[in-house]
Amino acid sequence: MSNRNWNIVVITLSILFTTGLVMFLLSTLRIHQWVGSLTQEQPAGDRPKRIMLISQELDNPFWRTVEQGAREASAAHAYELDYAGPFRINPLEQRKLLEKAIAAKVDALLVQGLGDPAYRELIDQAVAQGIPVITVDTDEQDSKRLAYVGSNHTEAGERMGRLVVEASGGRGQIGVLVGELQASNQRERLDGFRSVIGRYPELSIVEVRSSHISRLQASRQAEELLLKHPGVGYMIGFSTLDAVGILDAVKRVQANGMTIFGFDDLRETMEGIQACTISATLVQQPREMGQTAVSLLHDYFAGRAPGPMHYTDITVAGGICR
Repeated sequence: MSNRNWNIVVITLSILFTTGLVMFLLSTLRIHQWVGSLTQEQPAGDRPKRIMLISQELDNPFWRTVEQGAREASAAHAYELDYAGPFRINPLEQRKLLEKAIAAKVDALLVQGLGDPAYRELIDQAVAQGIPVITVDTDEQDSKRLAYVGSNHTEAGERMGRLVVEASGGRGQIGVLVGELQASNQRERLDGFRSVIGRYPELSIVEVRSSHISRLQASRQAEELLLKHPGVGYMIGFSTLDAVGILDAVKRVQANGMTIFGFDDLRETMEGIQACTISATLVQQPREMGQTAVSLLHDYFAGRAPGPMHYTDITVAGGICR
């Protein structure tokens, strides 16, 4: 390797390392600032209820919309809403944030389920201390959470399956991306999808890969899948960034005639639908999730126990291109 190329490699690695270190330090600082704000002494007398929303990823568009809905409902009921989350998806940091929120004695918690026994124990610990917990987007089954608010993910997967059957006529090869195979909402979507596709012997799923909820990884995994399985005619993305990542890969490998289905109404996804480069997407209602979760807490504070499951609607956008 020439000295010039070696210098480029060293500089690139240095930039990546520095960027990662800065993100870690910023994340740590944000947590300390947030905890400090939670633990400030409150004035005597009545104070507004303080609700903590812990997201999967701080600036993820889906979770920012959940936050918007939760803030609107909180303002309507004169509650205070605090919002926190990892800068990048990090279940361990979500767990730490939950621990700190419990220690700060917030009045209620809105969290994403992780399917993690240690996280489940923390939810139960919060409830034992009189802090009601509502899971949003992903349930934490077998925990003592008050309620779940979000999509019926199995039904969403089934709906995606029916879209693919209609588009394919029940024949063809399918490649699938999920955000994280360990995430229960992704597994439920995949299970529902498989339950429909399995009824058609000439329609097959050739491979399922994880995008790790990253557009770059979605693009990379889709490209590898398409090169490995050139007969694939349908690509499905079950998390927010998958469809646009798939579209990037399709353009690079020139997989002409590919039919792409996505999840959520990311701006780039909707632009792809308008351009007929993405066939359709299933649209969740994150704003409604935030609003409903806070409204259920309001009922709880008023002595009205909410039911355990509150499913929000899923609609189809697109599907008109042929």
